[in-house]
Amino acid sequence: MRIFQVINVRWFNATSWYALYLSKLLQDAGHDVLVITVPNSETEATALEMGLNVKTIELNSARPHKLIKACSQVFALVKKHKPHMVNCHRGEAFFWWGILRKIRMGFKLVRTRGDQRLPKSDFFNRYLHSKIADAVVVTNKRMADHFLKKMELDESRLWLIHGGVDSDKFHFNPQGREKIRKQFGFSDNDIVVGMLGRFDRVKGQKELIEALAKTRINVQGKSIKLFLIGFPTATSKHEVDTWLKDNNIADITAISGKCEDVNACISAIDIGVVASLWSETIARAALEIMACDRPLISTSVGVMPDLLPEQAIVPPQDVTQLSLKLTETINRPEFLEELVVEHKRTMSQLSGENFLKRTMTLYQSIM
Repeated sequence: MRIFQVINVRWFNATSWYALYLSKLLQDAGHDVLVITVPNSETEATALEMGLNVKTIELNSARPHKLIKACSQVFALVKKHKPHMVNCHRGEAFFWWGILRKIRMGFKLVRTRGDQRLPKSDFFNRYLHSKIADAVVVTNKRMADHFLKKMELDESRLWLIHGGVDSDKFHFNPQGREKIRKQFGFSDNDIVVGMLGRFDRVKGQKELIEALAKTRINVQGKSIKLFLIGFPTATSKHEVDTWLKDNNIADITAISGKCEDVNACISAIDIGVVASLWSETIARAALEIMACDRPLISTSVGVMPDLLPEQAIVPPQDVTQLSLKLTETINRPEFLEELVVEHKRTMSQLSGENFLKRTMTLYQSIM
């Protein structure tokens, strides 16, 4: 099958990861995949590193001359490659691909929505998704409910496909655990609470730091450590350091910076936390933590209620509830064991193989 994956995402975020990992799975399965993205972007660089075929077009520009050039390039690509399937992972160029689909250029069109913004339910948007696109893919139930109830999309055209995880890359690594814990000064007796993610306000590092400071008081006699697996982006390291000092836990915290072996860093923790304030419509970090058999607790944002049992979920921005949940996980080892069992059940359906199979079922059903 000849497939265009349209990934006009400048940064290598969760949407980009979802689309590129899917592209790699499709290519490895023998399909002819072309990634179309914006030039000089992290998505382009990552796609090339992954060995994918890449074409760059200024799909996001609003300047008339660039827009005309982009449309011309898109038309030429379709004429040359004659794709069977076009999957748009962002909305900026979806309209133009919809026009080509409408004038019968010979391909089927899929719109994948992996972002947190709910689409407007106006007449034009409903028509574009329900009459032009052959199918809509969503990555969480909240988005699915919006399409069914607000966008009035026929259930047969809607597909809920969570991302998958490469289980060959992400799994519990005892040697890596030992190496990382030694490197960052964690002893065998330490209970290491970890967060995986870039330093950004949306990720909730501040809330986790405040919650752990409260938890530390409630678990006297136990050695608690915090491991922030990430690096500064929108939030500076100075700002994170200030939060740590203000909450008197700088002395029990380690920050990885850019981690060469993410699997080993995840394996080094005892409890994983997703404290995000919003977003997490794909939750790559959560999937990787669960794939490494680490118990995970989370806020109730995005896709997280789809992935975790209710007893592992707390409201976003609620430091008190997050602290109480951390206290429970630390004081009740049996609760941690229950979470790992639940995670294994969830992850048994979220491998890369499952991701590919569900997507190919969709593609084949609309051909």
